[in-house]
Amino acid sequence: MVSVCQNFNELNNAILNNSISKNSSVLLFKFQLQLINQTYFQTVGFDTDLNNFYFPLQGYNTKAIGGKNGNGYFSTSFNYFDGDKHTGHAAHDIFINDKNQDELNDNSKKPVNIMAFSGGVVVAIAKNWEPSSYLRGGKFIYIYNHKLNILCYYAHCKDIIVSVGDVIKPNQVIAKVGRTGLNAYKKRSPTHLHFMVLKLNSNYYPQPINSYNLLLKSYF
Repeated sequence: MVSVCQNFNELNNAILNNSISKNSSVLLFKFQLQLINQTYFQTVGFDTDLNNFYFPLQGYNTKAIGGKNGNGYFSTSFNYFDGDKHTGHAAHDIFINDKNQDELNDNSKKPVNIMAFSGGVVVAIAKNWEPSSYLRGGKFIYIYNHKLNILCYYAHCKDIIVSVGDVIKPNQVIAKVGRTGLNAYKKRSPTHLHFMVLKLNSNYYPQPINSYNLLLKSYF
């Protein structure tokens, strides 16, 4: 399981860095996820409560979602295969109480846990990021739910505590909220989790969906 997910991770990095053509990346994306599906059932053999959703920030609720009534989401022209040059904001920013920007909750003085919105398998991760990096997502995680055919993306993390190939249960702690990423690191940006859901169509092409209503219905 780990090796096939590592191959996807390498592909994701190539797409992010725009070091692979779009035509090749679309074909390899489909092939790699089909292989992950096949390997999952061969090695794991069970589903981990893949139908339920949990709010991705421990101790917070939907009031922490940026914008008004989910209007922070706009997917216009977003394309996963554009890598780090994509446009639009096909995600929701979920903010923590961190006025002094020390990556700690102002009340508890502790980091805020990022919880798995959905179960699945970790297929891509960036555990290292430096302020000199141009990448906007900073430290991030992609978790693939093969049953619902969705990819959940968690960006701007501080510490990531899962690894590529890990099978994840819903509401499992996967990381801590941070300020990593080109714009998230800057003082003008409040500390937040950048959360996106990509839905794969019948041909495994990833398209962003507005997860606002799913977040509203999620468990806390």
